[in-house]
Amino acid sequence: MPVQRLNHAVLYVRNLDRSVAFYTEALGFRVVHNMPGRASFLQAEGSTNDHDLGLFVIGSSAGASQAGRSTVGLYHLAWEVDTLTELKRIAAVLTDHGSLVGASDHGTTKALYAHDPDGLEFEVSWLVPAHLLTGDETIGTLALDIDAEIERYGADTQGGIGVSVTAS
Repeated sequence: MPVQRLNHAVLYVRNLDRSVAFYTEALGFRVVHNMPGRASFLQAEGSTNDHDLGLFVIGSSAGASQAGRSTVGLYHLAWEVDTLTELKRIAAVLTDHGSLVGASDHGTTKALYAHDPDGLEFEVSWLVPAHLLTGDETIGTLALDIDAEIERYGADTQGGIGVSVTAS
Protein backbone atom coordinates (compact mmCIF):
# COMPACT_ATOMS: atom_id res chain seq x y z
CA MET A 1 0.00 0.00 0.00
CA PRO A 2 1.42 3.45 -0.90
CA VAL A 3 2.06 6.30 1.53
CA GLN A 4 -1.21 7.61 2.96
CA ARG A 5 -0.39 10.99 4.52
CA LEU A 6 2.24 13.00 6.34
CA ASN A 7 2.34 11.93 10.00
CA HIS A 8 4.67 14.55 11.49
CA ALA A 9 7.43 17.01 10.75
CA VAL A 10 10.64 17.66 12.68
CA LEU A 11 12.42 21.00 12.78
CA TYR A 12 15.82 21.98 14.12
CA VAL A 13 15.53 25.20 16.11
CA ARG A 14 17.92 27.57 17.85
CA ASN A 15 15.92 28.13 21.05
CA LEU A 16 13.50 25.42 22.16
CA ASP A 17 11.48 27.51 24.62
CA ARG A 18 11.04 30.32 22.08
CA SER A 19 9.92 27.91 19.36
CA VAL A 20 7.54 26.01 21.65
CA ALA A 21 6.01 29.32 22.76
CA PHE A 22 5.55 30.39 19.14
CA TYR A 23 3.92 27.20 17.91
CA THR A 24 1.63 26.93 20.95
CA GLU A 25 0.65 30.62 21.07
CA ALA A 26 0.41 31.38 17.35
CA LEU A 27 -0.88 28.10 15.94
CA GLY A 28 -2.50 26.40 18.92
CA PHE A 29 -0.27 23.33 19.11
CA ARG A 30 0.00 21.69 22.53
CA VAL A 31 3.08 20.07 24.04
CA VAL A 32 2.59 16.31 24.44
CA HIS A 33 6.15 15.42 25.44
CA ASN A 34 9.07 17.57 26.49
CA MET A 35 12.74 16.74 26.88
CA PRO A 36 13.96 19.97 28.56
CA GLY A 37 16.81 21.61 26.72
CA ARG A 38 16.73 18.98 23.96
CA ALA A 39 13.37 18.49 22.23
CA SER A 40 9.63 18.98 22.39
CA PHE A 41 6.86 17.14 20.63
CA LEU A 42 3.68 19.02 19.78
CA GLN A 43 0.23 18.02 18.62
CA ALA A 44 -2.25 20.04 16.58
CA GLU A 45 -5.61 20.80 18.19
CA GLY A 46 -7.72 18.33 16.21
CA SER A 47 -5.05 15.68 15.73
CA THR A 48 -5.03 12.09 16.90
CA ASN A 49 -1.33 11.67 16.03
CA ASP A 50 1.14 10.93 18.80
CA HIS A 51 2.71 14.22 17.69
CA ASP A 52 2.54 16.40 14.59
CA LEU A 53 5.63 18.51 15.12
CA GLY A 54 8.97 17.71 16.70
CA LEU A 55 11.33 20.51 17.67
CA PHE A 56 14.99 19.69 18.30
CA VAL A 57 17.32 22.36 19.64
CA ILE A 58 20.71 22.85 17.98
CA GLY A 59 21.72 26.12 19.64
CA SER A 60 21.87 29.84 19.06
CA SER A 61 24.94 29.71 16.81
CA ALA A 62 23.13 27.67 14.13
CA GLY A 63 23.12 29.27 10.70
CA ALA A 64 19.98 30.08 8.74
CA SER A 65 18.47 27.48 6.44
CA GLN A 66 19.67 27.91 2.86
CA ALA A 67 16.94 25.73 1.37
CA GLY A 68 15.58 27.30 -1.77
CA ARG A 69 18.22 30.01 -1.85
CA SER A 70 21.38 28.17 -2.75
CA THR A 71 20.67 24.56 -1.81
CA VAL A 72 17.88 22.08 -2.19
CA GLY A 73 15.67 21.41 0.82
CA LEU A 74 12.21 21.72 2.25
CA TYR A 75 10.47 24.96 1.26
CA HIS A 76 7.65 24.96 3.81
CA LEU A 77 5.14 22.94 5.80
CA ALA A 78 1.42 23.60 5.42
CA TRP A 79 -1.28 23.20 8.03
CA GLU A 80 -4.99 23.29 7.32
CA VAL A 81 -7.71 25.07 9.29
CA ASP A 82 -11.42 24.21 9.32
CA THR A 83 -12.99 27.62 8.63
CA LEU A 84 -12.26 30.99 7.13
CA THR A 85 -13.03 32.50 10.54
CA GLU A 86 -10.08 30.54 11.93
CA LEU A 87 -7.87 31.57 8.99
CA LYS A 88 -8.71 35.22 9.68
CA ARG A 89 -8.00 34.78 13.40
CA ILE A 90 -4.64 33.17 12.70
CA ALA A 91 -3.76 35.95 10.25
CA ALA A 92 -4.24 38.45 13.09
CA VAL A 93 -2.17 36.35 15.52
CA LEU A 94 0.65 35.93 13.01
CA THR A 95 0.58 39.67 12.32
CA ASP A 96 0.80 40.35 16.06
CA HIS A 97 3.85 38.04 16.22
CA GLY A 98 5.46 39.84 13.26
CA SER A 99 5.48 36.52 11.40
CA LEU A 100 3.01 36.95 8.55
CA VAL A 101 4.83 37.43 5.24
CA GLY A 102 2.06 36.82 2.70
CA ALA A 103 -1.55 35.91 2.02
CA SER A 104 -2.50 34.25 -1.27
CA ASP A 105 -5.62 33.11 -3.05
CA HIS A 106 -4.70 30.00 -5.04
CA GLY A 107 -8.26 29.47 -6.29
CA THR A 108 -9.08 26.27 -4.46
CA THR A 109 -6.87 27.15 -1.48
CA LYS A 110 -6.77 30.31 0.63
CA ALA A 111 -3.32 30.55 2.23
CA LEU A 112 -1.29 32.50 4.75
CA TYR A 113 2.51 32.36 4.70
CA ALA A 114 4.62 33.11 7.74
CA HIS A 115 8.04 32.59 9.31
CA ASP A 116 8.70 30.99 12.67
CA PRO A 117 11.28 32.50 15.07
CA ASP A 118 14.11 30.78 13.16
CA GLY A 119 12.91 32.09 9.80
CA LEU A 120 11.48 28.75 8.67
CA GLU A 121 8.50 29.28 6.40
CA PHE A 122 5.13 27.63 6.90
CA GLU A 123 1.66 27.92 5.42
CA VAL A 124 -1.77 27.90 7.05
CA SER A 125 -4.58 27.27 4.60
CA TRP A 126 -8.30 26.75 4.14
CA LEU A 127 -9.39 24.53 1.24
CA VAL A 128 -12.59 25.16 -0.68
CA PRO A 129 -14.83 22.12 -0.05
CA ALA A 130 -15.44 19.92 -3.09
CA HIS A 131 -19.17 20.68 -3.29
CA LEU A 132 -18.40 24.40 -3.70
CA LEU A 133 -15.81 23.97 -6.45
CA THR A 134 -17.13 25.14 -9.79
CA GLY A 135 -14.21 24.19 -12.01
CA ASP A 136 -13.81 27.86 -12.91
CA GLU A 137 -11.42 28.65 -10.07
CA THR A 138 -8.35 30.54 -11.20
CA ILE A 139 -5.39 28.46 -10.13
CA GLY A 140 -2.43 30.70 -9.48
CA THR A 141 -1.37 33.24 -6.92
CA LEU A 142 -3.58 36.23 -6.32
CA ALA A 143 -3.81 38.52 -3.31
CA LEU A 144 -6.05 37.04 -0.61
CA ASP A 145 -9.00 39.08 0.66
CA ILE A 146 -10.22 36.96 3.58
CA ASP A 147 -13.30 39.13 4.14
CA ALA A 148 -14.35 38.68 0.50
CA GLU A 149 -13.82 34.91 0.80
CA ILE A 150 -15.95 34.85 3.97
CA GLU A 151 -18.68 36.69 2.06
CA ARG A 152 -18.40 34.18 -0.80
CA TYR A 153 -18.09 30.89 1.14
CA GLY A 154 -19.34 31.71 4.64
CA ALA A 155 -17.40 32.31 7.83
CA ASP A 156 -17.96 28.86 9.30
CA THR A 157 -18.09 26.64 6.21
CA GLN A 158 -16.00 23.55 6.88
CA GLY A 159 -13.07 23.58 4.48
CA GLY A 160 -11.48 20.61 2.76
CA ILE A 161 -14.60 18.40 2.80
CA GLY A 162 -14.31 16.02 -0.13
CA VAL A 163 -10.80 17.32 -0.82
CA SER A 164 -8.51 16.65 2.15
CA VAL A 165 -11.23 15.38 4.50
CA THR A 166 -13.52 12.51 3.56
CA ALA A 167 -17.09 13.62 2.94
CA SER A 168 -19.50 11.75 5.19
